[in-house]
Amino acid sequence: MESTVCTICKLNEAVYFRPYSGERLCRKCFIESIEEKTRATISKYEMFEFDDRIAVAVSGGKDSVSLLHILEKIERKFPKSSLVAVTIDEGIEGYRDEAIKIAEKNCGKLGVEHYVYSFKELFGYTLDEIVEIVKKKGLELTPCAYCGVLRRRALNIAAREVKADKLATAHSLDDEVQTILLNILHGDPLRLARAKPVTEEAHKKLVRRVKPFCEIPEKEIAFYAFLKKIEFQSNPCPYAATALRSDIRRILNRLEEKHPGTKFTIFHSIERIRPALETLAKKEKMQECKLCGEPSSTEICKVCEMLKEIIS
Repeated sequence: MESTVCTICKLNEAVYFRPYSGERLCRKCFIESIEEKTRATISKYEMFEFDDRIAVAVSGGKDSVSLLHILEKIERKFPKSSLVAVTIDEGIEGYRDEAIKIAEKNCGKLGVEHYVYSFKELFGYTLDEIVEIVKKKGLELTPCAYCGVLRRRALNIAAREVKADKLATAHSLDDEVQTILLNILHGDPLRLARAKPVTEEAHKKLVRRVKPFCEIPEKEIAFYAFLKKIEFQSNPCPYAATALRSDIRRILNRLEEKHPGTKFTIFHSIERIRPALETLAKKEKMQECKLCGEPSSTEICKVCEMLKEIIS
């Protein structure tokens, strides 16, 4: 990028160009823009109360660690609130161990309590073990399908056990738009009614989830972490390539490159029609799974169904 002056402060040399807005930002203005956008998103969707105990889902990757740093900075101004971090160890050899160490290091630096929960302790199997069983049995689901369901359960259990009022996840704009297209491609568009920036109070055992990064591009979160010299795990999950999400990510990135602002357009389009989708979608009546007692929309929850399939 050619050297030019920041369009915000008009003083410093720009280090980042935003094709979708035409802005050129210096280091200081870029960092401030990400932090302010996070604050604005929290305010827009009324994500927190002043005295909330917030659990941040920290995987050790750029998004979650950056969210931890920003929320810690924001929450300093709210002395009645508190912040804790929860990490899920899925049991992926050569990958998750490094991420947990990075998460621990960041939490230590910020003075944030850190709790680690594992698939092995909660479900009796690591993800690696599940993948091996699935291969032997010739089951159709991908590793990401199992991981997604079990990870959501594990995060809810972790947030509940640390007595959190809200569970903050680092889903970026990219994650949200990918999920929108995934639901459409899976033939379940009405699911979009529930996949929103702040979940509703559906059951006393379900901790409400919030997504403070939902309107920030993944690329910008990565650059924020780089500029702030935040340590994070850069290696991708070894199972990620098997998921349909990876193909959707590549398609969206190509579209965004040719037509800047595409991701924002998709996200805001769904936000506008979500009220109509909520009207059409049948509101799931949450009950408790007959096997494990966790919240479920059916008599037997998806987690128990998956585990039963594995051990049978």
